[in-house]
Amino acid sequence: MGLSWMAWTWPTAAFFVAVLLSIVTMGLWERFSPGGNPRRGVFGIDTTRGDRLFISWLGTGFINLAWLGFYGSPLWGSLAISIAWWVFVFRKV
Repeated sequence: MGLSWMAWTWPTAAFFVAVLLSIVTMGLWERFSPGGNPRRGVFGIDTTRGDRLFISWLGTGFINLAWLGFYGSPLWGSLAISIAWWVFVFRKV
């Protein structure tokens, strides 16, 4: 089958590596510090570490799509907003 079906540029590969590393890191964090007790944040829902990781990635996708729709490339601005989003989600949500 191979990997020829996808346009593997370095940004595409970096994205998939980042997703994989975040999942592995979250798994290791849970392995060595189990619990991840749910907490209620500003959205009013109970979230665990895994929920916050998912919300962070989902939000990052929407932020980047919106940036592309309104401003186009380069995506440095959306990267800064995405990092701020991750910090917000893991601290407040």
